[in-house]
Amino acid sequence: MSDTPELALPLLAPAQAQKHVTVNEALVRLDGLAQLRLQSVSETTPPAALDGFAYGVPSGAVNAWAGQEGSVAIASGGGWIFVPAQRGWRAVVLDAGSLAIFDGAAWRVGAQTLTPGGACIGLTSAEFDVTLAAGASVTTPVVFPARAVAYGVTGRVISAITGTATTWDIGVTGDLQRYGSGLGTSLNSWVSGPGTPQVYWSPTALEITAQGGDFAGGTIRLVAHYAELALPDPV
Repeated sequence: MSDTPELALPLLAPAQAQKHVTVNEALVRLDGLAQLRLQSVSETTPPAALDGFAYGVPSGAVNAWAGQEGSVAIASGGGWIFVPAQRGWRAVVLDAGSLAIFDGAAWRVGAQTLTPGGACIGLTSAEFDVTLAAGASVTTPVVFPARAVAYGVTGRVISAITGTATTWDIGVTGDLQRYGSGLGTSLNSWVSGPGTPQVYWSPTALEITAQGGDFAGGTIRLVAHYAELALPDPV
């Protein structure tokens, strides 16, 4: 056996010369895989190799990552060390702001469980900024995918809301105050809108409504918190 079975750490051979090379590579792999933090699992083009940074190599990867789908790419010495990920490995995916589980083929961002047949429950906190246009209301892009179980919306004003509006509400079509009402317009005003879990059967956007006047500008950083249920894999 030349590598360990789980983390593929290279082992020393009897009477091996240049032992430090093998030991150092094993330490680099261990340093990259312990407390696994992946910068991304969706980038297909290798970025500049910053020592210690690790990425989950997705399908369609090119250049130095070509043919390494399903591996963890660890930057080292200006190049990459590749370690095949194992089913059940967990990682924090930094650009997604979420935990992920490797299912044997790809990283499932948000997955909290993984059955033998491939079903899972995924939890997502999707963060995005909304720049308020002049007017009485703003509709965001879709934030809750079809069949999502929504738990709530949180947010913070990151650029003071201007205009004649004195407060604002946030909700969805047909329930415009579902996630908050009477909210502040000054910098760092916040919304914390948990509620009874709601299933959205079709893709759903948020509605932000001015009260006491209209919006002229401002920016709100919102986070939609929801769960998704995944089917078992096809047979």
